[in-house]
Amino acid sequence: MPTDINFLVNQEKRDFNVYYRKLLKSNLLNDELSKAIIYGSMNGGKRIRPFIVSVFANIAKIKKNNYLRISAAIESIHSYSLIHDDLPSMDNDDYRRGKLSVHKKFNEAKAILAGDALHDLAFEILSNKKTHKKSNIRIILVEKLSKVLGSKGLAGGQSLDLLFENKNVTVNQILKMYSMKTSALFSYCCLSPFILGGKNNKEIKFAEEFGNLYGLIFQILDDINDETENFLFLGKTPGKDRRQGKSTFVSNVDKDRAIIFCNKKIQKFIKSNKGYFIKWKVLEKILFNDLNEYL
Repeated sequence: MPTDINFLVNQEKRDFNVYYRKLLKSNLLNDELSKAIIYGSMNGGKRIRPFIVSVFANIAKIKKNNYLRISAAIESIHSYSLIHDDLPSMDNDDYRRGKLSVHKKFNEAKAILAGDALHDLAFEILSNKKTHKKSNIRIILVEKLSKVLGSKGLAGGQSLDLLFENKNVTVNQILKMYSMKTSALFSYCCLSPFILGGKNNKEIKFAEEFGNLYGLIFQILDDINDETENFLFLGKTPGKDRRQGKSTFVSNVDKDRAIIFCNKKIQKFIKSNKGYFIKWKVLEKILFNDLNEYL
């Protein structure tokens, strides 16, 4: 099996996109709302979350048809969050992944409804017995996702993001926001395949903590990219966070210190969970993959 992470990401992306497009088509109508949903969810994302799901699913020996349903639910949530994040009342961005954002391509009302529909589709997917034959497992998956999306998760994190604009906030406050807005969904990417595969509580806890750390590194590197990369690379307006007065980790800590912080976090986590990293060697490569270009 190839161990180049970028190769594996692209391989999973191709497989996932084929599956997800078919799933969307089978669940949608041929109307304007459905066009907005497909536009907002099939518009060229990297599909990092489905890749992370696939890694933990392979460890847990989950069949592809089962874990792709988890990936589809998560990517529906991720797409909904981006559609709503771009709205004028939120981050007010005209572009996403190099294309017009959904409210610009269609209209604001259609974007809201498309996001709502994708959010609901995620729970429709998880609650279906095709995801797992046991209803108690499906209930746990639904409950866990609900928690990472609510006031203590994604929605609460987005609320803090807006609240912190043009405010002097501490690094710890920013890290709390990141843990809710970004890390929580990544933690679900890691723990949900382990739940599906019947892993024990200690392994599920490790998966959750891995996802939280990965999400934190992912968000900090995203902050750096926002300040250093161009539109072609980002697919959205560069430097927008700073102009909007966003409170980010990099706005409080310079780029070099941010990289050192990430590296130390990873090293400490690996040391504390050495047994898992020896057993599942690909996980260390995943944590360092994007960070390596800065080290």
